[in-house]
Parts: sequence; structure tokens; C-alpha cells
Amino acid sequence: MAKQFDVIVIGAGPGGYIAAIRAAQLGLAVACVDAWTNAAGKPAPGGTCTNVGCIPSKALLQSSEHYEQLNHHFAEHGITAKGVSLDLATLIGRKDTVVKQNNEGILYLFKKNKVSFFHGTGSLAAKTDFGWSVKVAGKTEEDLEGRHVIIATGSSPRELPGLPFDEELVLSNDGALRIPAVPKKLGIVGAGVIGLEMGSVWRRLGAEVTVLEAMPDFLGAVDRDVAKEAQKALVKQGLDIQTGVRIGEVKTSAKGVNVQYTDASGAEQKLAVNHLIVSIGRVPNTQGLGADVVGLKLDERGFVAVDEDCRSNLANVWAVGDVVRGPMLAHKAEEEGVAVAERIAGQHGHVNFDTIPWVIYTSPEVAWVGKTEQALKAEGRDYKAGSFPFMANGRARALGDTTGFVKILADAKTDEVLGVHIVGPMASELIAEAVTIMEFRGAAEDIARICHAHPTLSEAVKEAALAVDKRTLNL
Repeated sequence: MAKQFDVIVIGAGPGGYIAAIRAAQLGLAVACVDAWTNAAGKPAPGGTCTNVGCIPSKALLQSSEHYEQLNHHFAEHGITAKGVSLDLATLIGRKDTVVKQNNEGILYLFKKNKVSFFHGTGSLAAKTDFGWSVKVAGKTEEDLEGRHVIIATGSSPRELPGLPFDEELVLSNDGALRIPAVPKKLGIVGAGVIGLEMGSVWRRLGAEVTVLEAMPDFLGAVDRDVAKEAQKALVKQGLDIQTGVRIGEVKTSAKGVNVQYTDASGAEQKLAVNHLIVSIGRVPNTQGLGADVVGLKLDERGFVAVDEDCRSNLANVWAVGDVVRGPMLAHKAEEEGVAVAERIAGQHGHVNFDTIPWVIYTSPEVAWVGKTEQALKAEGRDYKAGSFPFMANGRARALGDTTGFVKILADAKTDEVLGVHIVGPMASELIAEAVTIMEFRGAAEDIARICHAHPTLSEAVKEAALAVDKRTLNL
């Protein structure tokens, strides 16, 4: 007889494992199914984010930043280091340890919250009198039944047509995290979050990095002022960023990868690199899910079709995270997971897509929430803008990192904050204040009237809010 649960979650990435834990907290009997396996053959819940995405990339960014500081910036502080060397195996090993700790943390949380975990691939099999039959294919086969099913199967990297990932020469985000030796030359197709973060890691460690971006503008979805500042800083650091590029023939050989492309001027170019990272977006993981078996509706791009509450076309079948519409962000998946668990329990889950923050963890960091200035102009909305540079912030000067600024956009009449855009040190942390203000539909004046500790980077947020009313105090 099949094991029965109130909720079965397929996928243990940020959306899935959080949905499972929240549902269990609400008193529901919960199972979570996930197939991810680590190098030792053991369960590795956490999805792309924990295993080959957010967590390991941040570990490498931190390590490479230490290396960069030691080699190029410690002398400014009167610290002289000689004989500095890089042990790449140890650096990669530390990243693997951080990932393992997160995997084990999720398994602990499942045990703590009494979530039944099944290691294997989950698929919808049939509608039953109880609810839905879910098959688990792994080392052992399992038959489960759930009154509700939450699909949280995530996404996979998109390949260039005719150029499959081999994770040795042609790399996805997975292979980009474990290049065995610092390459002399590294190519990256796609100047998005993953491309820029991985480019920053390997550039700091000594690689010559060329980034090829198809779009004419650098970071086209980002506020123009912020994108220009970020591009200027990254180019100064040594990244060769080319926009408006059209990729042609790509060939691999024993020596590396040769890329033919047309640059923005229309000229034919060639690039020879040791490895090529391809970061051109992601596709939803719906193959093998059993969608065709049970009649689960997918949209034209392969995403599970859901309404605003994450309900699919099938009764009591839900979907969250990268496998549905909306930004492919771990924290968006988490919010949807919590909201669906609460809706199943009869509560009113909440996800506000207008206040989901975005972050790029380069140096300087880039973070934003809400509307860009170009979007407001396109809408014809009257707005006010205020900005404040980190150059004028005491804590930034003390840190020795004064690149960038904070920019706040507010409604011209009501002063409601419509967007906040930050490029500079710790932007990933500073953006949380903006998200909070916007979630409560607060005004720029609200930020300006809040006491911020001195000296802190957050004072730049306050000063930008003051600048909306043209009354900055430290500029």
C-alpha cells in the first residue's frame, strides 16, 4: 500500500524544502522527494542553489576576494605580504565543504520538522481517490500518495544550439565552479548574474576573462546609471566585456575552445580560450515529471502553467520557483513555497512580485528592487530621483571601498518609493531596508526620517532619500 501524506513536495531546492518545512510546521504530514546526489553518492538536498548555484558561487567569490585583497589592496593598509600563492584545490575544497554543510543542514531540518525525505526522482503517476499518486525512482522504488502535490523541480542551464555542455571545455554554472586549474584565458557567453560572478572569480585568481553579451546594453534590466557604474568598475578590474555580440561557430579541440563572433560594429572576430562558460539563461525541469501522464498543463516555454496563487490546472497540484513564471531567484521560490504551504493549510499566503530584490555579487555588488528610471519614463509616470555616492560615506572610506552609489526613485506627488538601486559595497545587505519600506508602501521621507547608525554604509540609503527632496547633509 502506498504511503499517504497530506502534502508531497517534488524537489528539495529553495522552493521545495522550504514549502515542506512550512507545511510541516502547520501540522500537515509531509513528504519531500529529491534526486540530487553528491560526489559520495549521498543525498544532497538544496537544489541548484545549494549545490551548483548561489551557495558555492558565494564561497568562491569570498575566497577569490581574499586573494584579490591580499595581492592588490592590503598594502594600502600597511600590510605587506610576500610569497603569496594559490592552492586552488584547497579553495575548491572549502567551497565543497560549505555546500556539504548546507546539504546536511536541510536534512537536519527535515528530521527536526518530521518531514519524510525520499531520495530519488519523483513523478506524477495518476489521480487516486486519496489524491495523487507519486512514483519515486531511486535506489529503492517508492509509491506515495498525497492529497496535495507541490512541484518544485527547478531549472537547468540552457545550452547554445549545437554546443552541449561537457563540463570540461564547455561549462555550465556547474563546471564553472570546479575548473581544475586557473585558465590562462576564459570565455563567457552571457553577461548576466552567473556570467559576471564566475568571471569575477576566475579573473581575480589570474585568468584573462572575455565576456560576450548578445544584448546591446550591459545589464539591460538594471537601472542605466547603475549598469554604467558597474560596467566601468568591472572593466577597470580587467574584465573584457563586449556587448551587441552575435555568436557564430564554436569549435572545441584538445587545446580549448575557439569562438567566432560578430562584434557590435559588424566585424568578424575570433576568440581562443581554455574554457568557455555558457550562461544564457535557464529552462524549467519538467521532463520526466509525468505531466503528459496526468494532464498537467505546461505553457509554450515548458513552464508549469499556474495562476497567481501557484495553482496548476489540476486540483490540489501546485508549482513554485524556477519551474513557473516569474524571476528565477531562490528567494522568490522560498516565498512561493511558504505561500503555497499556507494556502493548503487554509491561510492566506503572500508574495509581492513588485518587492522581490535582485542581487549580483560582484565587486562592487549590484542590488535593486522595484522600477528602474527607464521603466518609469516609459510608463510616463512622474517621479523624483535622489542619489548619494559612497565616496561621501565615512564607513565606505574606512573600508577603502567607495565605488558606486545609492539611487532612490519616488512618486513625484505621494513620495512613495518606487524603486531603489544600489551599486557598491554590501549592496546585497543594504537592499533589505528598501524592500521593507516598499512592502509597507513607505515614502522616501520615511527613510530620511529614520535614524541610521553612524558610521554605516546604510547612511548612504538615508542620504539618497534626503536627496529625493534635495537636502542631503553630507554632499
